[in-house]
Amino acid sequence: MASQNIYILGIESSCDDTAAAVLHNGKILSNVVATQEIHQKYGGVVPELASRAHQQNIVPVIHEALSRAGITKNDLSAVAFTRGPGLMGSLLVGTSFAKSLSMGLNIPLLDVNHMQAHILAHFIEEKEFQKPEFPFLALTISGGHTQIVKVSDYFKMEVIGETLDDAVGEAFDKSAKILGLPYPGGPLVDKYAQKGNPEAFPFPKPKVDGLNFSFSGLKTSILYFIQKQIKEDPKFIEENIEDICASIQHTIIGILMDKLKKAVKQTGIRQIAIAGGVSANSGIRQTLKEAEAKYRWKTYIPKFEYTTDNAAMIAIAGHYKFISEDFADMGITAKARIKF
Repeated sequence: MASQNIYILGIESSCDDTAAAVLHNGKILSNVVATQEIHQKYGGVVPELASRAHQQNIVPVIHEALSRAGITKNDLSAVAFTRGPGLMGSLLVGTSFAKSLSMGLNIPLLDVNHMQAHILAHFIEEKEFQKPEFPFLALTISGGHTQIVKVSDYFKMEVIGETLDDAVGEAFDKSAKILGLPYPGGPLVDKYAQKGNPEAFPFPKPKVDGLNFSFSGLKTSILYFIQKQIKEDPKFIEENIEDICASIQHTIIGILMDKLKKAVKQTGIRQIAIAGGVSANSGIRQTLKEAEAKYRWKTYIPKFEYTTDNAAMIAIAGHYKFISEDFADMGITAKARIKF
């Protein structure tokens, strides 16, 4: 493979980030992301506005990715794109562009599952980062997903636990909203939590069978707790923001770790990787590092730029599909919901 010159263009447009990346034999040459600021004033992603912004961003973003990589479109071996899951309007922009480019250049088209790509980001060639060995467990945590996945090969993945309601990213963002913090609130909860006491305010952990998760009850208990405290002291949030955030984060991490420990016990797999936007959370990263010594796990934590939605992860998934000649045909369509 090293002697081959495989240039993969990855296109990611599943939500509100338009991204393009170029990989050469598994190594990143460029990774460009255009973030849409417009959603902040609405307190969440507006699908119609997202797809319009993708239409404006996709050509300049791809042009920039090729330019930074120092290649032209004629050097590309294949085009990889996010087929789903995601917002339908956003996915259609990336899918249509990828199909047109593939057809125009007469090169293979590679459809990628967004959630699989988050996990495969661990296989991007990086000097200081080790790649997991199969089989391993992946905890995929984002604004839309919370899953424990048994990964036996690049595209042999089995979801063994998932959320029954809210995703962990939603739990962070909705908790932040209750506290009056701006969207997206998850990173702000993390920021305040670093200075607070994680055991200041105990919140209940939901009782859920097996390896599945639930976060809606936690959100409700946080809401009732805050409402009660504000009634007694209107300045409660501003005077205790660090302790409140630390306590919320501590509870959420506890829920995730309880299920991970259970998954390790059930499968006997002690290699753990995290993936998805919420894996940028400092508390989760720290807890997972501590688990290496505490439980004799081997943990894999991705670089920050490969945690949130990005095209490098789409390109690496495309790279492995290209090697196995798993090409898509021109009849392929975007899918808002898609299974592993």
